[in-house]
Amino acid sequence: MTAITGDENQTAEQESTGHEPAEQQPEPPPPVDAEDGHWDDGLIARRATDRIEEKRGPTVTDDRTNDEDLPIGGNYDGPLRTRLDALRELVGLSRTRLDGTALAEAGRVLDEASARQRLSSRHTVVAIAGATGSGKSTLFNALAQVPLSETGLRRPTTSAPIACSWSEGAAGLLDRLAIPSRLRRRPLAGGADELSGLVLVDLPDHDSAMVRHREQVDRVLALVDAVIWVVDPEKYADAALHERYLRPLAGHAEVTFVVLNQIDRLPGDAADQVLDDLRRLLDDDGVAVGEHGEPGATVLSLSALTGEGVDELRDVIGAFVQERTAAAHRLAADVDVAAAKLRTAYVADGRTGLDERAREDFAARLAEAVGAKAAGEAAEREWRRHAGRACGTPWLRLWRWYELKRTPGGAVGPITPPLEEELTARQRVEQAVRTVADEAAAGLPAPWAQAVREAAVRGADGLPEALDELAVREAAATGKRPLRPAWWPAAVLAQAAMTLLQIYGGLWLVGQIIGLLQPGLIVPVLLMAAGIVGGPLVEWACTAAVRGPARRYGQDAARRLREVAAGCGRARVLDPVAGELMRYREVREQYATVAGRTSTNSGRGVGGVGSAGTASGIGGVGGIRGVGVRGAAGGAGRHADGGLGGRAGASGGSPARVR
Repeated sequence: MTAITGDENQTAEQESTGHEPAEQQPEPPPPVDAEDGHWDDGLIARRATDRIEEKRGPTVTDDRTNDEDLPIGGNYDGPLRTRLDALRELVGLSRTRLDGTALAEAGRVLDEASARQRLSSRHTVVAIAGATGSGKSTLFNALAQVPLSETGLRRPTTSAPIACSWSEGAAGLLDRLAIPSRLRRRPLAGGADELSGLVLVDLPDHDSAMVRHREQVDRVLALVDAVIWVVDPEKYADAALHERYLRPLAGHAEVTFVVLNQIDRLPGDAADQVLDDLRRLLDDDGVAVGEHGEPGATVLSLSALTGEGVDELRDVIGAFVQERTAAAHRLAADVDVAAAKLRTAYVADGRTGLDERAREDFAARLAEAVGAKAAGEAAEREWRRHAGRACGTPWLRLWRWYELKRTPGGAVGPITPPLEEELTARQRVEQAVRTVADEAAAGLPAPWAQAVREAAVRGADGLPEALDELAVREAAATGKRPLRPAWWPAAVLAQAAMTLLQIYGGLWLVGQIIGLLQPGLIVPVLLMAAGIVGGPLVEWACTAAVRGPARRYGQDAARRLREVAAGCGRARVLDPVAGELMRYREVREQYATVAGRTSTNSGRGVGGVGSAGTASGIGGVGGIRGVGVRGAAGGAGRHADGGLGGRAGASGGSPARVR
């Protein structure tokens, strides 16, 4: 089950048939060392390795305390670590607002990031994927420089992933890929130095007729650090490849290699023409092609059968592996994909929240529902009524009392402010709550808009009854307040004086008539006339003087009722709605960080993720200003309409503002 060369073919055949020579008994492979995690492929590999090491001289033991063996978690750069922390916080804040399906991809990314962090950072796992007959296994053997994977005309040839590791310490990574020990290989030819740290995985056909083969491909592709797509001149434009893999994984261009194999079958310059057409298809898929020093996918042509171009691919892979950034790039691309899928759940359309006008309109609707205007008018009438009672002439008050008695049903109790048949119009209150909830939820993503409406509805429960109670309490407090100004006693004394003048003049005339007093009509008549004329004049003056205070008294009563109604509505409706809006702003800020916002020169500004090399430009976060620059995936001017910020990112560095 291990790589063999030369005179070891016979031994390999004996192992495959289960027969061993009588003079040689194989030793069982040693178990995995729990301390260093090393694994051994078996007797043949150990013997072959011993022969090579004897030629090379003494080997250096693998020191697990070396810095190169540290897990990738210690090497996360600042922006990636910040984005992962923000994504974790975002998922925690959103569990009560979003269903598990919406957060599934984000949770998977966090789990994979944690799992990859615990494994070796000096290894890069690269998968070789392709369609049936594209030459994946042949390329796998060519890179290893020894036949490790079976090739042939039988389809499918590769039925399970086969791994080849160029250095020790990759057992944990292969365990994560669920590749059994019997399918783990080690190259015995050269290239150990230039490809040190590479873990190459040969996958089954992605278009295999067997479902379990396609499932294995999908499972492994979600876990590897990079992928080499092998295409041939006949199937390089296959819709299954482009629509199922290349287009959805366009954001992973920096960890993608696209290799046109079997160019030995193409005459003349046909290979260049096919390669150009392949680049065009990749561009249509949104895959940025790394050219002229820009980041993106690497596109090469070669012939794994003849070896043409294989050395170039080996050099490119060797440089890629030595950078040891593939896992971080893959993880950053996964975060981009998760952010793109969550965009509709966090990015608002336009400016959100309640402005001062909306709050004032809500308070005005509650004041109208509770009858604040009618209550003020009633208080004003009551003030004037008290003024009439205090400053009116006794004869006029007596006449009004007589008329009231003569009127059927006129003898009524104390007059109460006619707010409405019911103190609170329930329908008006409900309409006010619906209106302010719709204004607060306008432009919000559906989950947060629903949360805002639910908060408003919960607050509206019992609001009419609370307003009724406040209205009754305010009416009772208004009735206890003094209903007369300071000058009313003087007016009452003046009216009493006019009444006394009338009485005095009348008694004087009566005394003259019966002979008790000396005749003289001028003085008593003048006294009576002064009282008769002065009384109505005092009443008229009081009526004119009371208009201003009565109006102010009514306005104060209406204002107090509006204030208590607004306070009740604010406590029961506006505050819960504001709390939901605040939670949305918190998660929106976290989403902005997840989408790639930094305070300096990030390619994914808050205003929008340019994503110039991806198929899913992530639009800007509403209400936050940001500068979009060209996305990390390269490819100027290419995006998938990720919003205004995404357009700015694709065009390369112009400021973008997305509400």
